[in-house]
Amino acid sequence: MDNFNRRRFLESTAGATAGAALTAGAIWAPAVHAQAAPAYKPEKGARLRVLRWSRFVQGDIDQYMKNVSAFTAKTGVEVRVDNEGWEDVRPKAAVAANTGAGPDIILSTNDDANLYPEKLLDVTDLCEYLGKKYGGWYPAAEAYLRPDGKRWIGVALGAAGAMLVYRQSQVKAAGFDGIPKDTGNFLKLLQALKEKGTPAGFALGNATGDGLWCNWLIWAHGGMLVDKSNKVVIDSPETLRALEYAKEMYATFAPGTLSWLDPNNNKAFLDGQVSLTNNGISIYYATKTSKDEKVAALKDDIQHASYPIGPVGVPTESHLFFNQMIMKHTKFPQAAKEFLRFMMEKEQFDPWLQAAGGYISHPLAAYASSSVWTVDPKHTPYRDAFKNLRPAGYAGKLGYASAGAGADFIVVNMVAEAASGSRTPKEAAERAQKRAERYYKV
Repeated sequence: MDNFNRRRFLESTAGATAGAALTAGAIWAPAVHAQAAPAYKPEKGARLRVLRWSRFVQGDIDQYMKNVSAFTAKTGVEVRVDNEGWEDVRPKAAVAANTGAGPDIILSTNDDANLYPEKLLDVTDLCEYLGKKYGGWYPAAEAYLRPDGKRWIGVALGAAGAMLVYRQSQVKAAGFDGIPKDTGNFLKLLQALKEKGTPAGFALGNATGDGLWCNWLIWAHGGMLVDKSNKVVIDSPETLRALEYAKEMYATFAPGTLSWLDPNNNKAFLDGQVSLTNNGISIYYATKTSKDEKVAALKDDIQHASYPIGPVGVPTESHLFFNQMIMKHTKFPQAAKEFLRFMMEKEQFDPWLQAAGGYISHPLAAYASSSVWTVDPKHTPYRDAFKNLRPAGYAGKLGYASAGAGADFIVVNMVAEAASGSRTPKEAAERAQKRAERYYKV
């Protein structure tokens, strides 16, 4: 965790819980979670519509719907859940915000909430309750959903951890025991895998989740889209070094990565086209649940690891953030708040974490003790993804500009252009600079 994240974490948890609250034995002790729940009384005749992203692991949606049914049984409030792909949720959420009609609750990604904060219900009371009860929110939750340091505009759901997923046998065949800890040797691994005919592959299309590795690449070399004053600084020597590195990486990739969206690297890995990629735990989950013998046979060979550390000397993790927004146009705000409270309580949230098999990294510190992170050692690398998450708008303040720039895939497009040679690194950085400046207007 870098100094920014460490400071934010300490601030967010100070006074809320003692350090002992993070131990497995004390985590659910009465002194930790004895917190009076807000009195949300669902409106008479309340009905809720929830729009959420489609599952990447079946257990996620199965348990989520069980929790929905339990909520309806308890409150009498019927809940309709619609599922859409990540790329489809964003425009539909924007339409709902702009028209004042549509879903009551939207589960979206990254800092989409900052595109229309005035259209979202204030959930400060709910977030403060959950934070005090469950060990405090990790820094990224506040960065994304409490950008002014005061009002919460959404409830953090978690993050899909982006880790390196690889076949141990093929990495060993290339002459490495595991994933190198530094970018120099990591590149040597990629080159060796290519020579062995078992290449890596990283998404370079407009992939909402799997394109986030481009943030790691830029940050690892000291580059950033904006500085702390929100000045666009992507056209920098540090970025150019990162883009030169990207060219060398791309030369080792399997064909087609320029058009890869979020499902493509899953398919390529499970089909044996690549031996290493960046992904959530969904690839491993598929090997554990698939009836396809070829896919199931990969289970024991799969391993997970964090990204290597670049010249900056510190981890620079970028993961897919999930938020829960209550639209201000809802006719049933009390029912909506009660729904989110219910879904985030241990009795519902922990079984959901378990069912998702490590796909979701928790936003509240108390859930670090969930057995999902230790029941299978291959889950453990994903446990701290949210804790170590560096917001996509780093190092600036999140808001309209960061949300817009992220939704426009500026960093991903820049890396793709330079890596593929369609533009020189300098040309790609200059174009990214101009595109970002349209959002970060001085």
